[in-house]
Amino acid sequence: MGIKFGREYRDIIDDFTNALQEIECCHEFLEMSSEDWGELNEGERKECIKTLADDLFYGLGTEAQMSVGDCTVTHDPKRHVIRIDQGEALTRVIHLV
Repeated sequence: MGIKFGREYRDIIDDFTNALQEIECCHEFLEMSSEDWGELNEGERKECIKTLADDLFYGLGTEAQMSVGDCTVTHDPKRHVIRIDQGEALTRVIHLV
């Protein structure tokens, strides 16, 4: 099915990457231990999270909701956004158009 978007893909992924960096334990989604994650420098972490953002973007095209750390990432096709929620609180919104 896929996600429909009107913004530049690069801009969406940049926004998504910045949002995902705020999620504690996001490295667990990448199947990395805390120790391995801690050994990466900031640039390496950002590249890993950018890859995660790309993977999640395509994953949300088939599954409307995915879990990352203690957050839920949801594609809302009616509003053309990706939502990142932590518990009952809205953490971030990534606009697709």
